[in-house]
Amino acid sequence: MSSDNISPSKSLYDKLMDKLCDLCTLVTGVSLVTLTVIFGWLVYGRYVLNSTPTWVEQVSLLLIMSIGFLGAAVGVHQHTHLGVLFFRDVSPTPIRRLFELVSYSTMLVFGALMAVNSYDLVLFKWGNEIPLIGIPEGVRAIPITICGGLIFLFSIGHLIHFFTDAKSASSTLEK
Repeated sequence: MSSDNISPSKSLYDKLMDKLCDLCTLVTGVSLVTLTVIFGWLVYGRYVLNSTPTWVEQVSLLLIMSIGFLGAAVGVHQHTHLGVLFFRDVSPTPIRRLFELVSYSTMLVFGALMAVNSYDLVLFKWGNEIPLIGIPEGVRAIPITICGGLIFLFSIGHLIHFFTDAKSASSTLEK
């Protein structure tokens, strides 16, 4: 995990976001291993025991939601999410900075909207039950809500760095 890379110059907010990112990475890793194990059980049950476990499909869908959405939030924090960088990279510095500002701001708004609207989905679907495993259908949308909240928080961190880097660059030029 990246917690070993925390430098003493990082702010408390950065350290907290790094810990959240590490936790998301751990959860996605455990979810992936669990997914592999339950699919192994599915194959064993189907071909050896001649009795297919019916709950595997529903649990695997929940695990895939966790892996996908928490992994997406980690990608935002670590700057590994999908993006079109060509135009930004070939642009002059002021335009590049504008692209970064628009990107971070858009991600912040997207994360907030994602968290709020998926929370509404959690509440809307909570009264229904997922077949075969007996838990509320709203549980499926919880990873989306968490992902939206994390994207929002990680984008705040990126914007803080954007503006503090601009301040430190301008103060260096003044000296």
